[in-house]
Amino acid sequence: MKAPEPEAVRAPRDLAPFIDHAVLHPTATLDDVRKACEDAARLRLAGVCVRGVWVAEAARFLAGSGVMPVAVVDFPAGTGTTASRVVEARGSIACGAAEIDVVIAGAPLKARDYRYVLEDLAEIVGRAHVPVKVILETASLTHDQKVVACALAKAAGAAFVKTSTGFAEGGATAEDVALLRSVVGPEVGVKASGGVRTAADALRMLKAGANRIGTSQSVAIVTAAGF
Repeated sequence: MKAPEPEAVRAPRDLAPFIDHAVLHPTATLDDVRKACEDAARLRLAGVCVRGVWVAEAARFLAGSGVMPVAVVDFPAGTGTTASRVVEARGSIACGAAEIDVVIAGAPLKARDYRYVLEDLAEIVGRAHVPVKVILETASLTHDQKVVACALAKAAGAAFVKTSTGFAEGGATAEDVALLRSVVGPEVGVKASGGVRTAADALRMLKAGANRIGTSQSVAIVTAAGF
């Protein structure tokens, strides 16, 4: 389902089409995934984001709901080889993932090996054949590294850049969302993830330029009394 424009958000329930519900804790169980999918279908969220081990189950639970199964790749470290990342992404897609959220190769980025980062992302995007979001982990990057990372992700054909894994110190900020939006322009999506816990948080991210929100607090956000 296509999310409306952020300007259409008048109440917390209007946030639902922008939200990927995250079920990413390493101890998550099948029951956790099932409950998340049931909630996502009931609330008509954008997607449910899971680790690769749960993609097939999420796809089965979400079948016919209009909610996308989303898989993280090389999560949360982003230290795998290009070959292993491609295999993981394609395996999740084969199990039903409609989108992929892959962690950028952080060490090469910080070492200014931009060719490696670009070629790595381009290979994943080219082999995925579904939209790919690139997780930058903005809290660990300088301003210039964020700018370069966005430019590389866009050049590689990524559908979105995403602020954070939610597993590092620090998460999404409105300032980072605005920066990412200014670099990628209107052609590429921006997903704000990490520390988005309230409807007011989510609305602030949309106003800063995000068009997708990643959070484990989806139910509380969408069913809140107000902003």
